Amino acid sequence: MFAYVGCYTTADRNGHGTGISTYRMDAATGAWEHQNVLEGMTNPSFLAIDPRQRFLYCVHGGSGQGVSSFAIAPSSGALTYLNTQPSGGTNPVHLSIHPGGTWTVVANYTGATVAMLPIAADGTLGPATSVVELRGEPGPDPVEQPGPHPHDIPLDPSGQFAIVPDKGLDRVFVFRLDTAHGKLVPTAQGSVQAKPGAGPRHAAFHPHAPFLYVINELDSTVAAYRFHADSGELTQLQVTTSLPADFKERSTGAEIALDPSGNHLYASNRGHDSVVIFAVDPNSGLLTTIGWEPTQGRQPRHFALDPAGSFLYAANQASDCITTFAIDQPRGTLKSTGQVVRTGSPVSIVFAGK
Repeated sequence: MFAYVGCYTTADRNGHGTGISTYRMDAATGAWEHQNVLEGMTNPSFLAIDPRQRFLYCVHGGSGQGVSSFAIAPSSGALTYLNTQPSGGTNPVHLSIHPGGTWTVVANYTGATVAMLPIAADGTLGPATSVVELRGEPGPDPVEQPGPHPHDIPLDPSGQFAIVPDKGLDRVFVFRLDTAHGKLVPTAQGSVQAKPGAGPRHAAFHPHAPFLYVINELDSTVAAYRFHADSGELTQLQVTTSLPADFKERSTGAEIALDPSGNHLYASNRGHDSVVIFAVDPNSGLLTTIGWEPTQGRQPRHFALDPAGSFLYAANQASDCITTFAIDQPRGTLKSTGQVVRTGSPVSIVFAGK
């Protein structure tokens, strides 16, 4: 098993990283051993692995406008650069790979667009075949919400729909992927409105039930939706806080993920510097708060669960470290393993291998 870490490298992003780092992971203990770092690129921030785990893709955030592809060496996990294509807008912040491995979709935060790019059999990227500009009424925060800011673009388990939380417009957009023509097509519903000033940031699908969960950055809440797999329609079920009731300082929501069983949901808080743990009702999709675990670092912009759901890795961007927690799978609670990986400005983690 290999773990790959994306980072920020430029001063405008307060970046201390140097490139994409590769680690060999011990699946039993959760410990990582550093293998190498691929340097010489700007802000290789969010990463994605193709379904067959042969290729890795990254967006170049900040002032960048590109998406790059890399081949993965099966034995060593080493990366070999393949090519780069324009992302269809400035500051690409997230990407996802279609289950068929032949398309990628990208969210461009500053460019206010989402794009679809083809993937060739050799893993290289082709020019964008679809670039869609998001439009709508900005939220009430003039600093954080001056206009559209798409922040994430996960795909539903079938790969038919892309979900786009837009922090600037307080909306969650849904697009159907037309893979025959390489187009992102708005659904009949188009989008759902979040609470004004909520700032939808990232979204996660339940692994086997028709539910979607969104972390709202600006008001530190988590919204639960019923997802209609035939039409892509979203129906809001619940909105709950990601912070303790007695916490009154500034904090913003960042990442969200479910464990492989779908029984527990996790979300990170920057300011409170914690991961909140929820129990998920398998029938209704509603959330019940279990508690909070400090991430032992500042600004957990990202965290990731290993594929087995045994460990949670918190990427503390402002502390230049990744901290490791063992997951009590029946209860969903977290316990520090004591392992701390020192790495500059970590902002995403993905896994490859078995």
